[in-house]
Amino acid sequence: MTLQLFLLLQSKSLQTGSTALLRGLVEGQRILSRAKRGWVWNQMFVLEEFSGPDPILVGRLHTDLDVGSTPIKYVLAGEGAGTIFAINEITGDIHAMKRLDREEKAEYTLTAQVTNRDTDQPLEPPSEFIIKVQDINDNPPQFVEGPYRASVPEMSQVGTSVTRVTATDADDPVYGNSAKLVYSILEGQPYFSIDPNTAIIKIALHGMDREMREEYLVVIQAKDMGGHMGGLSGTTTVTVTLTDVNDNPPKFSKSMQNFVIPEELGIGKPGGKVKANDRDIGENAKSTYNIIDGDEKDVFEITTDAQTQEGILRLKKPLNFETKKSYTLKVEAANIRFDPNSGAPFKDTATVKIAVEDSDEPPIFSKPTFVLQVNENAPINTVIGTVTARDPDVTGSLVRYFIDRHTDLERQFNINVDDGKITLAKPLDRETDMWHNITVTATEIRNHSQISRAIVAIRVLDINDNAPEFATEYEAFLCENGKPGQVIQTVSAVDKDDPIQGHYFEYRLIPEMLNNPNFTIKNNGDNSISVLAKHDTFRRQKQEMYFLPIIVTDNGTPPMSSTNTLTIRVCGCSREGIVQSCNVEAYVLPIGLSMGALIAILACIILLLVIVVLFVTLRRHKNKPLIIKDDEDVRENIIRYDDEGGGEEDTEAFDIATLQNPDGINGYLPRKDIKPDLQFMPRQSGGPNGVDVDEFINVRLHEADNDPTAPPYDSIQIYGYEGRGSIAGSLSSLETASSDSDQNYDYLREWGPRFRRLGELYSVGESDKET
Repeated sequence: MTLQLFLLLQSKSLQTGSTALLRGLVEGQRILSRAKRGWVWNQMFVLEEFSGPDPILVGRLHTDLDVGSTPIKYVLAGEGAGTIFAINEITGDIHAMKRLDREEKAEYTLTAQVTNRDTDQPLEPPSEFIIKVQDINDNPPQFVEGPYRASVPEMSQVGTSVTRVTATDADDPVYGNSAKLVYSILEGQPYFSIDPNTAIIKIALHGMDREMREEYLVVIQAKDMGGHMGGLSGTTTVTVTLTDVNDNPPKFSKSMQNFVIPEELGIGKPGGKVKANDRDIGENAKSTYNIIDGDEKDVFEITTDAQTQEGILRLKKPLNFETKKSYTLKVEAANIRFDPNSGAPFKDTATVKIAVEDSDEPPIFSKPTFVLQVNENAPINTVIGTVTARDPDVTGSLVRYFIDRHTDLERQFNINVDDGKITLAKPLDRETDMWHNITVTATEIRNHSQISRAIVAIRVLDINDNAPEFATEYEAFLCENGKPGQVIQTVSAVDKDDPIQGHYFEYRLIPEMLNNPNFTIKNNGDNSISVLAKHDTFRRQKQEMYFLPIIVTDNGTPPMSSTNTLTIRVCGCSREGIVQSCNVEAYVLPIGLSMGALIAILACIILLLVIVVLFVTLRRHKNKPLIIKDDEDVRENIIRYDDEGGGEEDTEAFDIATLQNPDGINGYLPRKDIKPDLQFMPRQSGGPNGVDVDEFINVRLHEADNDPTAPPYDSIQIYGYEGRGSIAGSLSSLETASSDSDQNYDYLREWGPRFRRLGELYSVGESDKET
């Protein structure tokens, strides 16, 4: 088979038994070869990428079998066959039908074969070949990461690297110069330069100062084809920012600054502000302020405001106009960070003059806090102590004293307004409050707005006024099988008082219990006692609980004592002495059942009995049938069913308690149905034979109607109470002082024709009443 293409580079494979003739149209050569069986030919063909709209001839297939007598057909298969590449089945011409872009696909592997046109049987084995797309310069350089931002310190040396840019070209870097890039600066000179090969941007001008210009815009171009004519190019921008370095010292706007500070300015309060401006920014512009010289430098201090970078003058000691009226200070501002290689002084100084302004000052207490003492239960009006204050002004106003009642809500203390003596207003109890903190105010007489405050802490001293008592409510348990002399309970006491020498308690039994045959006490030497049993014959059946009164006395002056009772319960214990039960009922309970279980069983039995009783009662009260069956003679059984009830007079069908007089409930007479004493003569049980049934029924009805013993009976019901009434009065027109005749209804006629008839009716009613 012969294959014709534009450019031959290398042969790829022809299957065994095939013959081919390869012709290169571009080279103008004809190479004819015949393959023997078992040989493989390798072929690779290069086609330059194109973007034209018309199909382009790639090559031509030809076989030696195509001599005109054999109906042959050329078949193309593989990558892009039928879509990108098309073959003429008769001539074997291969055309590229679509745009070939090396950047999308660089090569295609195809298979060619010759078949019989009529039978589609292969006449030769398939032959595989490769079409490689040759690159052309059709892609400009692109800065994928652009635009760029970079920074460099101000005052950098010439040649200092700023940043590096990178452009990419989609063309083949190994074929020609399509992807060989050269970089240049379009804008940004003379400040910056760029290396044409490495694309590194550098400083090109000395002394670039951030304070003069902070930001620069540089335009970079990348051009392919090695920068030669006809190459494609792309551009990007680089924004270069000069970062600050500390090359400017702080500077005061004025070398002399004056302040006036009032005399009453508090300690730590700001009295003035100074500021040294710095052209730098950020950390390089931060300064610290110090007082480096001046008279009485320890009176003032200066601090730095981190937000505003101002120096704030504050008081360290109180000012006194009467002692010193002015101050002169020398303040220095220095950068926190500076470059030691610069050699410039990064500091500045200024003179600050401060004038003290005279003010009316509040009184001053001799001490900021007073500590006083008083015995608890001291009598009222006892003098606890004295507080003193003075007016520091030259005029020296008199001072008056008061207690801030917000700190003495119970008004337990008083103070003399003239001399500051604090006295007791109510008795104190140390056990309730040991300390009392009150606030005393001092006010100038001539200027009540000048007020000072002082804290007075009053300690309440203890006296022995509380008797000792048991530390807790003790309840001791005694085992029936205990031994004589065993410790039943250890008892300790507490005392609300707090003597200086500490607590010491004495325990003893009351005189009536000194010869107690059951219990005794033993002092443990640590303000506690042990209660001991004297014998082992305690039994719950005999006595379940014992009460042991014990007297506790303290060592105060005078001694205080109290009687406390210890409750001792006799319990059943195990052999190890563990309490199991302390109730007498435990002896009578059956083994394995507790009292709770027996109560539950008993409750269930009672419930069952109640259910049975209710069931039997309901069975007995069932309604008897209305029809009376008598097997002997049905005709003599007459059923009365014409009782319609008592109507409104029958008060037994509802509760009439609401009609009773609540004020005269005892006088209420319930309804009593009166049954006549006349006894109706009993009738015969049957009629004579041959009597007509209709006549018999009429006779029986007549007897029933005239029977006085049959209900309903005559009944009397008393409704003697109408109710208590209400504040609104009666709504009835009966027994009222006014009547309709007192009113004039002539105005109804003035309301129009709709109310005319109503007016006539009322007018007629009034005329009838008058008549």
